Amino acid sequence: MADLHHLLDTHGDAIYGFLLQVTGSEADAADVFQELWRKLVERPALLDDARDPRGFLLRMARNQFIDLTRRRQTRERIHAEASSGIPLFDTSPDPDEQAFRDALQTALAQLPADQRAVLHLKLWEGLTFDAIATLLDIPPNTAASRYRYGLDKIRDHLRPLYNEIQSP
Repeated sequence: MADLHHLLDTHGDAIYGFLLQVTGSEADAADVFQELWRKLVERPALLDDARDPRGFLLRMARNQFIDLTRRRQTRERIHAEASSGIPLFDTSPDPDEQAFRDALQTALAQLPADQRAVLHLKLWEGLTFDAIATLLDIPPNTAASRYRYGLDKIRDHLRPLYNEIQSP
């Protein structure tokens, strides 16, 4: 059985640097890096036959990234299929309220699927970030970040409508 602390100290920076390059995102690199080491802690025997630990870890990191990409693509496809053409809000007889509902629906539809999922689970389902993280298989901080980024994008999208309503 390999000494995981020694492997992390020796190869951790190289693995994380590789993941930063491959993912192009600190959050994704951190997620994949964490998942890689979690897998090794659960199954340290994976390293027993590795002749080149660094090469093996780099290959494992690449495979973890591919798995993340596939899960995201599947999740986005499912979200897109599920949300296409389905109105989130009832219609309103008030034209101003209906305009706001339509603008909000459009703003939500323009969000990336991962942000839209977190917003839905937080706002409509009332879940905590820990519960969202468990449900979506992401870290709680990632769930919170996606929520914040999604709200910022919606706010930016709705600001012109708000300003129009507020002007006399």
